[in-house]
Amino acid sequence: MAVAVSYPQTPLRLMFEDEARFGRMTDPLRCWAPLGCRPEVNLQRVREYTHVFGAVCPHDGQMVSLILPDADTVAMTIFLAEVARCYPNEHVLMFLDRAGWHRAKRLQIPENITLDWLPPYSPQCNPQELVWRELRCKSLANRDFMSLSAVEDALSESLANLASQSRQIQSLTGFDWIVSIKLNAN
Repeated sequence: MAVAVSYPQTPLRLMFEDEARFGRMTDPLRCWAPLGCRPEVNLQRVREYTHVFGAVCPHDGQMVSLILPDADTVAMTIFLAEVARCYPNEHVLMFLDRAGWHRAKRLQIPENITLDWLPPYSPQCNPQELVWRELRCKSLANRDFMSLSAVEDALSESLANLASQSRQIQSLTGFDWIVSIKLNAN
C-alpha cells in the first residue's frame, strides 16, 4: 500500500465510484435457447427506479455499495460516509465523474477521503461501469419485478454476492493502467 503525501502514516486505497439507476423498466437481452426454439422474455414498462452508489478498488477487489432512492448531494454524502466507515484506517483516493452532486458545495467529504476527477465524457475509464454491466447482464437480465422493493431485494442479493467474490471484481475492474500503479512507497 502507498502512503498519501498529506497523510504519511496512512495506507492509501485507490477506488473508483459511480452511480447507476435500476428499475422496473426492462429491455430484453440475449439469452441461450435450444436450436429451433425462440425464447420468450418478459418486458415491462413501469417507470420506477432506485439508485445504486458503488465504489470499487481494482487492486484487491473490494467493493462498497449502497442502494439509495435518489442520486443527489445528500445521497452522495451518505455514500461517502459509508466508504469512510468501511476503511477507517486508510486514506481513500476516489476517482469519479463530474456529476453535479460530486462537486456540490454542500457535499460533506470525510477526512479520510480525497476526491479526484476522471476525464470528462469517458465512462470507459471507470471500472465501476463494468460492475453495473455485470449486474445487468448476469443478475437482472430478462426478469420482471412486481414492485420496486423486489428490484431492491434482487439488487441487494446480487451486490452482496458480487462483493463476496473479490477475485471476480479484480478480473472485471483490473485495467492494466490501474493495476500497474505501484501503491507502495519506496
